[in-house]
Amino acid sequence: MPGVLEGKVAIVTGSGRGIGRGVAMLMAQEGAKVVVVDPGAELDGSGGSIAIADSVVDEIRASGGQAVPCYESVATMEGGEAIVQSALDNFGKLDIVVTCAGILRDRMLFNMTEQEWDSVIAVHLKGTFTVVKHAAILFRQQRSGRIITFSSESGLIGNSGQANYGAAKSGIAGFTKVVARDMGRYGVTANSIAPRANTRMTSDIPSAASQIRAAQGVAAIEGEDDLESADPDDIAPFTVFLASDYAADVNGQTFLVYGGVVSLMSQPRPERSIFNGEERWDLEKLAPLARNYLTRGIDNPAPARQPG
Repeated sequence: MPGVLEGKVAIVTGSGRGIGRGVAMLMAQEGAKVVVVDPGAELDGSGGSIAIADSVVDEIRASGGQAVPCYESVATMEGGEAIVQSALDNFGKLDIVVTCAGILRDRMLFNMTEQEWDSVIAVHLKGTFTVVKHAAILFRQQRSGRIITFSSESGLIGNSGQANYGAAKSGIAGFTKVVARDMGRYGVTANSIAPRANTRMTSDIPSAASQIRAAQGVAAIEGEDDLESADPDDIAPFTVFLASDYAADVNGQTFLVYGGVVSLMSQPRPERSIFNGEERWDLEKLAPLARNYLTRGIDNPAPARQPG
């Protein structure tokens, strides 16, 4: 019986390790020809080893699948274009793009450097754009395609010590919603996954941001304590579903995925409102309504610490 991705060609960035590796492996198992994109960099973006991507390609080929390595960085427009071109050069087409590539440089906002900010934004947010933009040119012409990006609860909900990462991941979620509207008319879908998984990136958090949160009494995001038991391969099945014909009408959505759980995340919508007709608010009238109704009962994730 053929796999659900038989005859498809997929690009998976950051697929040398972690979530991306699991996605690449399962896509190949389901019949896709896969471009395994990974420069083999360390978590901070330094270094590089072609052996990381090569090992995944070797494993796919040994299992009877088809794959090629690509060592380009997603952080430049030239790299994004070269990644898309690699699919065309090796397999003659492109049907699926999955953007898992990322690095981590956790730091409390008041200690974060410009370089720590720029490097994380470059790999996550710009790195999603560089590949998706060049793929979209092809997808528009062929009037088909699947785009699966990776956001994070840190970006959707917020996580202390991750201003750079959270901003990038929030940006990816917003970017994906716009891509869905831009490309849907051409038969292309774009959806985002916020995963919980124990990867190289999350395993570094206990020595950084989570310790700071615990010391300062700042609430962690839900599920952080369960990360050690969250297998990154658990993210692959739903990613493959979104890439398949089963999800032809699923577009512009964000899903939380971990273990055996998949949750559709709600879209931002007004929850409470106060009205003053056509007139501009007077603060004397606004303050009690805002305090007693609009903001009443809202949880503060990081309440001020009492002295002493």
